[in-house]
Amino acid sequence: MRLRVAVVIGAVGAALLLGSPRRAAASSWAEVRAAIQQRFPAVASITTTALAARLADPSGPPPLLLDARTPEEYAVSHLAGARLTPDLAAARAVLAGRPMESEVVVYCAVGYRSAALAAALHEAGYEQVLNLDGSIFQWANEGRPVYCDGGRDGEGDERPVRAVHPYDRRWGLLLHRDLWSWRRPR
Repeated sequence: MRLRVAVVIGAVGAALLLGSPRRAAASSWAEVRAAIQQRFPAVASITTTALAARLADPSGPPPLLLDARTPEEYAVSHLAGARLTPDLAAARAVLAGRPMESEVVVYCAVGYRSAALAAALHEAGYEQVLNLDGSIFQWANEGRPVYCDGGRDGEGDERPVRAVHPYDRRWGLLLHRDLWSWRRPR
């Protein structure tokens, strides 16, 4: 129940931590990271550079990627192979049958909702849960690939796209404007 509350108030809570909505609109990455660290001090993180290196390393299994955003955000784009887990129940369903020591990386738009989910998973006993620092906004801002599910119905193989759901107009200021998309690319 605590996670549901945290996810529901995720962006609102982050805006409150950062001050008024006007201040949230002008927030820098440093302010966002500080707010996440203050609210979720026990959650470990991984940088986009380190995650890219882990995903490219053929010598070991890649971490399981969990996308803590809404289905609408996920439909626009996600990291390759990521599983949609907007809440703890969905994350537990994806993780069912996997060892508790499985390496898991959780991300969202900027890192607040994913930190909440990472904290809940850690509390549930998962030992290697990391929050992606900067989440999909930073990943895409750095020119790293994002994907949507192929086909008109959203089913099938993933295909690369240059689009990310900006969450809303305020938080979208942390995402390069040319990446904004409110709908799944065709």
